[in-house]
Amino acid sequence: MNKRPSPISATVDFDADGVQHGFLKLPISNDESAWGAVMIPVTVVKNGEGPTALLTGGNHGDEYEGITALLKLANSLTADQVRGRVIIVPMMNTPAAMAGKRTSPMDGGNLNRSFPGDPDGTVTERIADYFTRVMVPMCDVVLDLHSGGRTLDIIPFAASHVLEDAEQQRQALAGAKAFGAPYAMMMFELDAAALFDTAVESQGKVFVATELGGGGTSTPQSLAITERGIRNFLIHFGLTAGELELPAAPQVYLDMPDASCYVQSEHTGLLELTLALGEAVEEGQVIARVFDLTRSGAPPVEYRAGRSGVLAARRFPAQVNMGDTIAVIAEVVDSLG
Repeated sequence: MNKRPSPISATVDFDADGVQHGFLKLPISNDESAWGAVMIPVTVVKNGEGPTALLTGGNHGDEYEGITALLKLANSLTADQVRGRVIIVPMMNTPAAMAGKRTSPMDGGNLNRSFPGDPDGTVTERIADYFTRVMVPMCDVVLDLHSGGRTLDIIPFAASHVLEDAEQQRQALAGAKAFGAPYAMMMFELDAAALFDTAVESQGKVFVATELGGGGTSTPQSLAITERGIRNFLIHFGLTAGELELPAAPQVYLDMPDASCYVQSEHTGLLELTLALGEAVEEGQVIARVFDLTRSGAPPVEYRAGRSGVLAARRFPAQVNMGDTIAVIAEVVDSLG
């Protein structure tokens, strides 16, 4: 069954040369605004014929490296620097970003679990539908900038996925390496079906994702990695001129082959991690302890690594509940220096 056209309209002309700043407008009606709209900022920089890159941040509203770096890029990128078209959406889930939350305060929706979306669905599902049916078809490559948000801290990496199309996988992995973060990852997703990643990859487009820090903030270091990575991405795929700027230390290539990389809590309490991000992990090593907060004198529950590798991600808040991811362990495949 054919879906109706998206209710979202753009105030920019995606086919016009030059620099345009505008909005993706989604009509809404609620107690605060009877005839209102969700206004998603968008910048289009176009110069003649060439590839189209879609750069997105704020898929989750509390992940600030991508949002900040793309707001800065929208202020600085000029048409004469571009061959083709660069579309910048700093905050895909604008309601969540405005609230500083992972999910939308308008409907509780997690945008990155809402694809391919629905033009007749919730606000979040309508945003997902617009990106799936309007934005992705007009682009060749997509860079979706994530970090850990308020609940996770993650080593800085760019990632691709295992795909059925070998050439599509090769291009995505090359893009992830060219991003130039300290780590490049072949990433296993726990629930890939409703991700933006899958919506892009299923249309045959090249998709690169990142994780660039976390804790619900950004740092000078994490922003420097993010901004350098965006520049490298655009250079690598022929949108801008220049030489790739790679980190001084050799880049490390990591693999997350399956769900066993994720260590999830089976207890509620106070979390003690025994390792720092990026440290080596040996199979069987104690990586975390969870203490019972309801009484003293109770020994903590120990969590041991099910594989060797490096600590790629960790829970950021010290309090932990059953089902929370405590840690992610990735295997070291190679040093790319």
